[in-house]
Amino acid sequence: MAVRSRYIAILLVSILLAAVLVGCVPVKPEDNKLKVSLIPVLDTIPVLVAQQNGYFKEQGIEVEAVPVKSPQEQNALVQAGQVDGMLTDLVVVGIFNKQTPQVKAVYTSRRPFPDAPLFRILAGPKANINGPAEVKGVPIGISQNTVIEYLTSRLLEGAGLKPDEIKGEEVNAIPVRFEQLLNGNLRAATLPDPLAQGAIAAGAKLIADDTRRPELSQSVLAFRTEALNNKPNTVRKFLVAWEKAVKELNAHPEKYQTLLIEQGRVPKSIENSYKMPPFPEKGVPSESEVADVLAWMKAKGLVARDVPYQDMVDKTYLPK
Repeated sequence: MAVRSRYIAILLVSILLAAVLVGCVPVKPEDNKLKVSLIPVLDTIPVLVAQQNGYFKEQGIEVEAVPVKSPQEQNALVQAGQVDGMLTDLVVVGIFNKQTPQVKAVYTSRRPFPDAPLFRILAGPKANINGPAEVKGVPIGISQNTVIEYLTSRLLEGAGLKPDEIKGEEVNAIPVRFEQLLNGNLRAATLPDPLAQGAIAAGAKLIADDTRRPELSQSVLAFRTEALNNKPNTVRKFLVAWEKAVKELNAHPEKYQTLLIEQGRVPKSIENSYKMPPFPEKGVPSESEVADVLAWMKAKGLVARDVPYQDMVDKTYLPK
């Protein structure tokens, strides 16, 4: 019995000693640096405001903004692991996650507001088109297999057109699409604001926009799953700084008009009239919004599996 008692005592001492030793092992601090790619669109303005006003520094993190010229360049950087996060859309998130989760949306960065659409379907100044019914069978300038094609299809279907009556014409470069609409090479096109508003100022006619179907249109902040797993607190602090920048922009949009014109690619014709759109405060895409995007992608053959919502979106990083 005494031998057994000594054995138990030695075992308990060994366990306590191991616990102490484990507690003495230094824990590697979380990396407080993030690389975020920035396409020159107005959706990314909160990052620039957060940098300019020192909001990232307040959070104790370092954010490197990596400028890119196109979504294709951005996607390549994310795929190669050369950036941690990006501003993108749910179609891109779905394409990244078509086999396994690679990126997740953690914050809705833009949504349409009643007076501030993200996208508009327009008819050219000389096109004899004045409403959705009149674009039946008309080639519409879009970029295929993107959120612009998704949005164009859903808006026109909602206006009564059948899927086989909606014709897209590939014009991938948005500035080229803008020029072709105005010079008559395209009778109709889908454009993002502020280019769409610039086109209207030049004579283009509004066919439909996303203000009446805001659930169809949004951009998101998405991060690689590796960054979310290895730098969760840094990502959370990034979003705290982002939200502070959003509140500052919504409260004082006039202070950042120069930044809007430079970063938002505002056409010269509307530089004096185009105003900073409102930005949404914290939130993520809903399950129904994600499900509709994925249903469209599956019908197009862009994804084969049923991608779960949790593979697309993670709301646990939102500011408290």
